[in-house]
Amino acid sequence: MEWEKIVGANIRRLRKERGLSQETLAGEAGLAMRHLGRIERGEGNPTVAILGKLADVLSVHPAEFYAHRSP
Repeated sequence: MEWEKIVGANIRRLRKERGLSQETLAGEAGLAMRHLGRIERGEGNPTVAILGKLADVLSVHPAEFYAHRSP
């Protein structure tokens, strides 16, 4: 499994479900928007600390990022 892609897709899905722009999520999590974009595309390898910050802003447990969903 390509975990980077799964994590990125889940972050993007959760962000969109909450009506947040990449700019807003990145700003609230203290990330550069470019870094968030790379994570969402499955090109970045976020640290546990970054996943924790994103989870806090998105109001989810970080484990939600690893949920494997069929398309």
